[in-house]
Amino acid sequence: MKFLLFFILIISFYSCKKNEKIKRPNIILVMTDDQGWGQTGYYNHPVLDTPNLDAMAKNGIRFDRFYAGAPVCSPTRASVLTGRSNDRTGVFNHGYALRNQEKTITQALKKNGYATGHFGKWHLSGLRGPGVPQFKEDTHHPGNFGFDYWISTTNFFDIDPLMSDNGKFTDYIGSSSKVIFSEALKFIKKNKNKNIPFFVVIWDGSPHDPWVASSKDKNNFKELDKDSQNHYGELVAFDRNLGYLREELKAMDISQNTILWFCSDNGGLKKINPTTVAELRGFKGSVWEGGLRVPGIIEWPSNIKHKITSFPASTMDIFPTIAEIVELDKSKSDFIEPVDGISLVPLFNSKIKRRGKKIPFSFNDQGALIDNNFKLVVSSYKEMQFELYNIQIDPKELKNIALQNPKVFNKMKSEYLNWKESVISSVKGYDYPGDTLFNQPFRRFWMNDKKYEPFLKEFIKRPEYEKRIKRRK
Repeated sequence: MKFLLFFILIISFYSCKKNEKIKRPNIILVMTDDQGWGQTGYYNHPVLDTPNLDAMAKNGIRFDRFYAGAPVCSPTRASVLTGRSNDRTGVFNHGYALRNQEKTITQALKKNGYATGHFGKWHLSGLRGPGVPQFKEDTHHPGNFGFDYWISTTNFFDIDPLMSDNGKFTDYIGSSSKVIFSEALKFIKKNKNKNIPFFVVIWDGSPHDPWVASSKDKNNFKELDKDSQNHYGELVAFDRNLGYLREELKAMDISQNTILWFCSDNGGLKKINPTTVAELRGFKGSVWEGGLRVPGIIEWPSNIKHKITSFPASTMDIFPTIAEIVELDKSKSDFIEPVDGISLVPLFNSKIKRRGKKIPFSFNDQGALIDNNFKLVVSSYKEMQFELYNIQIDPKELKNIALQNPKVFNKMKSEYLNWKESVISSVKGYDYPGDTLFNQPFRRFWMNDKKYEPFLKEFIKRPEYEKRIKRRK
């Protein structure tokens, strides 16, 4: 009898452990490349319909003030993985390598039993130019930052891409969106069948140039110029494949406990018509709202009710939010301090209206600091040129109110300068053990990298590489 009771207790214990694993949320981060804040159906775009993004927004939290960590791609990606402002991580602009001394959300989740996969654009290994596959021996490929499995390219990619399957160069057929969503779903199904929670990052190459869309996807944009037709066609393909992902999650009966977090990597493009940023000022590359503010949605049906919020949030908040949800142990040093983001968990089912911690930005000689409705714009850090705007009443950033609000202006200016000093310390490596900064790969074009030299004769036959290689010669 005692043996039977002991056996039952053992079975119950392991059953509970198994159920705990099943209950842990799956996490999927989806990011587009150069999709502006205004380019969604739910913001009533003049020509673009996004039925699947709209459905996601109606079922989760729609952020009307969600900010990319920087106004260009690589820096924002670094902020997603680390919770830190891009300059702290060594990713000062597009194409810089993420320091391998940084600690990523991927590494933390992997240590906590998650299967981890990256699909699509990486752009954190120091290479510039159109996306090419990464070598297995690359010191800065996704696998070296915590991803068990990765099908990735160094940068943007389009129809029928050549990608790296954990270091193996592989041809794929279809649009960038179709390829990476399909491959991600294979990974998801495999781990779902093993009852292993998963962390999946899907970083699309759309709608970055060179724009190439199918005839069907650009059919509704015949009145637009050629580039705009293809640009919007790529967004149609992305939205369709996002819908495919959501339907497959439901079919696998895991959608309820899967966190699906969508955003873009920076603001919209200037030469695409009609507008990519709605009424906002500026575009990709600037610290105006049009360069930083992006569409953002979190869907988690079992834990989040639908709401539309003007609460300011950023890609730097992704790591801290997930850390709280999964209950990461900070004593295990899963973060590199200081972290610039905050957890958004308190926002999920409450009516918090004010953000306690300001959102900072540093990009080249520019910067910004967001304190709820107030935004300090740093036109030039070197020249100490600062402006102040009230985003709530002046979303177009037309009226500098620094003179009318000297107390707010001076306080935010002082806070920004103090924060910038801490960033300078981070850049020097003082956040790492021993205050030591390791050597990192130089920012360079892959066409000039000796490792890619043997592949140039084949690569030049591909339309996405031809012009770049000829220009190099």
